[in-house]
This record gives sequence, C-alpha cells and structure tokens, in this order.
Amino acid sequence: MERGEEMERGEEMERGEEMERGEEMEQGEEMERGERTEEEERTERREEMEGREESRIRGGRRFGFIFCLLLACLCWGGDLGWPTRGVGIGVTAQANERRVLAHIPGDIIIGALFSVHHQPPADKVHERKCGAVREQYGIQRVEAMMHTLDLINSDPNLLPNVTLGCEIRDSCWHSAVALEQSIEFIRDTLVSNEEEESLSHGKCLGEDGLEMTPVRGKKPIVGLIGPGSSSVAIQVQNLLQLFNIPQIAYSATSMDLSDKSLFKYFMRVVPSDAQQARAMVDIVKRYNWTYVSAIHTEGNYGESGMEAFKELAAKEGICIAHSDKIYSNAGEQSFDRLLEKLRGHLPKARVVACFCEGMTVRGILKAMRRKHLVGTFLLVGSSITKTVSMVTGIEFILFIIILVILSSLR
Repeated sequence: MERGEEMERGEEMERGEEMERGEEMEQGEEMERGERTEEEERTERREEMEGREESRIRGGRRFGFIFCLLLACLCWGGDLGWPTRGVGIGVTAQANERRVLAHIPGDIIIGALFSVHHQPPADKVHERKCGAVREQYGIQRVEAMMHTLDLINSDPNLLPNVTLGCEIRDSCWHSAVALEQSIEFIRDTLVSNEEEESLSHGKCLGEDGLEMTPVRGKKPIVGLIGPGSSSVAIQVQNLLQLFNIPQIAYSATSMDLSDKSLFKYFMRVVPSDAQQARAMVDIVKRYNWTYVSAIHTEGNYGESGMEAFKELAAKEGICIAHSDKIYSNAGEQSFDRLLEKLRGHLPKARVVACFCEGMTVRGILKAMRRKHLVGTFLLVGSSITKTVSMVTGIEFILFIIILVILSSLR
C-alpha cells in the first residue's frame, strides 16, 4: 500500500513537473514570437520611413532642377533678348552650384569664358557660389560674341559653307569656377576623340544584325576666348595646354603670360602690364609727383603690374610712401582699413598709383564715400577698360581718376 501511494505521488510529481516545463516553453515561445513581431514591425516602419524620405528627396531634386532651368531661361532670355536663333541654354551640375551655359551649334565650335557673374564674396570663396549678374561687363560680352557670330555666318564671302558655333560658360572671375568650366570643355574634347576612334575601328551592329548609326555628342571646341582676369587666365592656360587647346585673351595683361616657354598656346589682343606701368610712371613724372602711395589688387595682374611700376618709378626718382594690396572681393572693413593707412601719409602722399581691377576700384570709391574722404586722394589708374564699367553709377564721387590710355601716349 505504501509503495503504491509512493508510486502515485511520484507519478503526480513527474506530471506536475512536465506540465510546468511545458508551460514555461510555451511562454518562452510566445515571448520570442512577440519579440520577432515587434522587430518586424519596427523594420517595416523604418523601411516605410526611408521610402518616404527617398521619395521626398527625389521629388525635391526634380523640382530644384526644373526650377533652376526655368530661372536660367527667364534670366538669360530676358537679359540677352535671344538675339540668335538656335541658342541652347544648358544647366550643368557642379560640386556646389549649378552652372548655366549657352550653346550655338555649328560646324566649328568656339569656346568662351566670360564673367557673367561676380566672383564669390571673400567669406564664401570655399563654396564657389558666384555673386550677382554683371549686366554690363558680363552680359555685354555674351551679346557681343553672339552678334559677331551672326555677322560672320550671314556673310557668304567670309566663311562659305562653314557655320561657326559657340559654347559660352561663366567663369565668375574666379579661378576655381573657371577651372571647373574648362574641365567641361576638355571632357567634350575627350569624348569626341573616343567617338572618332570607335568610328574608325568599324561598323556597329545592333541586336538584329543591322548597321547602327552612331550617336554623336557635342563637338569639341577648337579654341577658347577668355577669361578676362590674368590670374584666372594663367590657371586655365595651365590646363588647356595639356590638351593643345589654344587660348586667346581679351583683357589678361600679366607680363608672365608673355613667356612662351610656359604658355605656348596663349595669345592676347591687349598689351602687357609693362606698357601700362611705363605710361603710369610717365604721367606721375610729367606732373612732378615725386612722393606717392601705391596699392594693387591681390593676384597676378596687380602684383606683376605693381612690381613693374615700382621698378620704373625708382629709376625716375619717384618715392613710394606706402604700398599695400587688397582682394577685389574683400569686405567693406578691409577697404576702410586700407584708406586709414593711406590717410596716415597725408598730406604729402595725396597721389595713389592704383594697379587694380575694376571691382577693387569700386570698393575704394565706396570706402571713400563712407569715410568722408571724397576729393582727398588722386588716383592714377592702370586700365580704362577694367574701370569705367565698374564705377558707372557712382558719379557722386568728386575726385579725379586718371586713366591710362596707351594709344594716346604713343
């Protein structure tokens, strides 16, 4: 009897333990299922949110591209007046900003780099975002090139059976931007060369065995016009000459560019800084100004020009009271500090020899008005073409600017 009761108790204990183990296993499985369900829900929610974000980004990019293209057409179309039939407006995405270009098809394509926009402000140079539109300096040059091509193409005696085209890009008067645009020109040249090689190797056959007509890209440029700045032109020439692309500058006057051993594919239609410096010294000597200050724009143009001026001035017995330099895109405080330094040498050094770009002159004139120094200094400028278009609109400044016109001195 006792053994029977012990056996029954043992069986009951075993059944109880089995039931407890079974319940624990079921609870564990339910907990695992619950955790997996929660994890799956979190994953689904995350994927859904990522999908929404991707759609939003794609939509934003699409809208941004359409908006930029529309804005470019409105701005350029309104300013240029669409003077030429067949002008194409393109938008190319660069690292930090979309660049606008104008393209006219033709048998021969001429590249051009014009400063359609001002250079980036000093505090945003690293972003390579161009400034405001240069309506006089920039837009007029674009108009002039298009008008010239119209005249040449409409004359049957100049280039019979040949149509000139162009591709105009914006340099923003800044080396980094100009190099970006030059790379685009070079890329077109490389792609065109690859296409020529592929055509010379034989015919292309499609999947059906029929001969396919190859699709040609843009024609490469035969040469480049511009850019206007000497320092920018030097950077561009260093790149273009690697691919044997000739460059013709219309206002780059640095003496360094006269070295054909370094810049063998560079030509220009203006005299170098050496002649401008000689003319400035002649004017200072003619009026017996023997004690002058000197300022120049930071960069190759101003530095090489001022170096030539100082060398010639020393030979003529002209003393330099103070010499300084400044970036053309410097802020108002920098120009104000520059004037304070010049004022420290008054009244003896009223004459200031200025080997400066147009925007530098503009900054100096505005600073003179802010500091109530109108009429205090007499500036001897180095270039009429770079200055007149910049100082237009601030005729309230009542002091003399002597502009060197080389043709009148020869």
